[in-house]
Amino acid sequence: MKKLSKFVDTRIGFFTLLVILFWLKTLFAYFTDFKLGVTGIFQYLILIFNPLATTFFIYSLAFYFKRSRFFYPVIMGLDIANTLLLYLNVIYYREFTDFMTIATMTGYSKVNQGLSGSSLALTNFHDVFYWLDIVVILILMLCKVIKFDPRAIGTRLAFAFSSVGLVLFGVNLSFAEMSRPQLLGRTFDRSYIVKYLGIDTFTGYDLVKSQHINNMRQSATKPELLKVKKFTDKHYAPANPQMYGIAKGRNVIIIHLESFQQFLINKKINGQEVTPFLNSLYNGKDTYSFDNFFHQVGQGKTSDAENLLETSTFGLPQGSLFATLGSDNTFQGAPAILNQRAGYTSAVFHGNVASFWNRNNVYKNLGYQYFFDASYYDTSGDKATGYGLKDKLLFKNSIKYLQSLQQPFYAKYITVTNHFPYTLDDEDKDPNFQTTNTGDSNVDNYFVTAHYLDQSIQEFFNYLQKTGLDKKSIIMIYGDHYGISNSENTSLASVLGKSADDWTDFDNAQLQRVPLMFVIPGTGHGKVYHTYGGEVDVLPTLLHLLGISSKRYIQFGTDLFSSKHNQVVAFRNRDFVTPTYTSVGGTIYNNKTGKEAKLTKKQQEKLKKDQDFVNEELTLSDSLNEKNLLRFYHPKGFKNVNPADYNYSNGLKRAQQIEKKKGIKSTSIYSENGDRSTVDDYSTDAPEQNHSSTDSNRIKITNPDANNK
Repeated sequence: MKKLSKFVDTRIGFFTLLVILFWLKTLFAYFTDFKLGVTGIFQYLILIFNPLATTFFIYSLAFYFKRSRFFYPVIMGLDIANTLLLYLNVIYYREFTDFMTIATMTGYSKVNQGLSGSSLALTNFHDVFYWLDIVVILILMLCKVIKFDPRAIGTRLAFAFSSVGLVLFGVNLSFAEMSRPQLLGRTFDRSYIVKYLGIDTFTGYDLVKSQHINNMRQSATKPELLKVKKFTDKHYAPANPQMYGIAKGRNVIIIHLESFQQFLINKKINGQEVTPFLNSLYNGKDTYSFDNFFHQVGQGKTSDAENLLETSTFGLPQGSLFATLGSDNTFQGAPAILNQRAGYTSAVFHGNVASFWNRNNVYKNLGYQYFFDASYYDTSGDKATGYGLKDKLLFKNSIKYLQSLQQPFYAKYITVTNHFPYTLDDEDKDPNFQTTNTGDSNVDNYFVTAHYLDQSIQEFFNYLQKTGLDKKSIIMIYGDHYGISNSENTSLASVLGKSADDWTDFDNAQLQRVPLMFVIPGTGHGKVYHTYGGEVDVLPTLLHLLGISSKRYIQFGTDLFSSKHNQVVAFRNRDFVTPTYTSVGGTIYNNKTGKEAKLTKKQQEKLKKDQDFVNEELTLSDSLNEKNLLRFYHPKGFKNVNPADYNYSNGLKRAQQIEKKKGIKSTSIYSENGDRSTVDDYSTDAPEQNHSSTDSNRIKITNPDANNK
């Protein structure tokens, strides 16, 4: 004990004591207050190790202060500041299930919306452990039980301590990249960075990122916006008069098909259709389908698809726009446009954690009034996969929320079961469906989960038809991005009737097709269109179907039904595809032959113009989003969204309060049904529906785009 006391009386000993104590406090927060979705021994080891590196480095800075009257106040100041940062994140996490960014610390974002008035209520008894060590150490120092060491640490030794901290961080980062590749380059969720690298690293990372964004935005000027506006005005495509307004006043239901590619449509495996119900919709008389529709996502994958859908702008060249810029960006997206132009209520149904892809913040900036995330559903036991509530249960258990929304509504369902690595419990598999035997489990299982998703949608449509809601709605169904990656396409080749040896980059590009269909019951003029288009074209197309002109907004897409629609489809990496040619890495392929094209001078000039268009379109979209140029633009009749107006807690109660408000005639499904619930009108064969909600074997929901495909 005396040896330990003497060691603590040295500067190195005191440094070691503070590092160990803060390390233990951080681990206490990890396992007590934060929910970081840790799975597997390797992730646990990284979690336990990650506070040491940054703590070691930060506290070593005190060694550069040679006099004891400076060293001790500095290292204690660092310890108190670091503890304060940790504790503020604990308090903030209890309220928002998220971590504090630089923007929140400076009071610009969510802190002012609710934390300031509820901090005391968010404290717990065990919070004393975050501060007890500091109080005890200060008392021991005042009582001179812990003595100041007058001996200075040399600069060389101080540098050695700092270097050790950097080496430890390098090891930490290497292990993190092994478990989660592209951790910093492709930000999914703030909790990922905290889980792998710690609070201090997350704060430093966010500081650098915020400074970069601020520098860009401070330099932004209104003429830059005018350049964007000039481009979108020039390429605007007027609506097809035969299609304009054919769904006016209808509810909008969007079904987001996770990882669902076009080749699944009408595909048979062992003589059986993979997606028989979607096939019937796709080819139905009331469905307007597109078979040359491409996803255009980048590293943001699902979040990029949502951004393209909601705003008709592209995601970023690196990372996710939602995660990187979404908290503070000005959007003029579908929920706000439809609400302000036609009185739509908006809601998202998604059985995963709200913070993933920063949705809990971005949806507010888009103007979504309701967000029913995993906290609204029973995800216990086998009701969820690692990616969220199973699709059959998502549709079934959302009815109690959907039926209370005021009509017309704009409702989006984000499915997750058809997600890499495409695993499904045996009880959920159709025993009559036999998948492929390619030797690649991802490819083989992909057809199984797609088949399950198809059944889920059929059950939902049965409900829509039984309640008559289908005839009052337009149902838009689309695939968000590829499911089988380029590296696995050679395993898929035989299923598509091609040889793996003959597979080329052209084939990879063609497989980026995803389904798009607008189901408008009662119209009777549906067909399959061969028009080339991409996800950026969805919003103007949808608005025109609803009888709302898109001309006043800045949108990079154009109406797919318009005769003036531009059929040059840009990919995020600046490759592109047209009805005649496909450009991949500068190589031009002929779409008919699949071979490298032999071009005339005139064709070369035309393709150069197409490439210039793609480059300009992506560059201007990036400028618009990165510099937040929409803050300078005020289209007629559009009021900028105030995220403080939205609160995603108690969604059902808030919806029901509107139903019962005096003097207002409710237009909800529930009210129109004579105040009778339609929940029992929904039938599902999901075996989990009757399982106990108290199942102790609770599935941890992780993050849906957490693979490195």
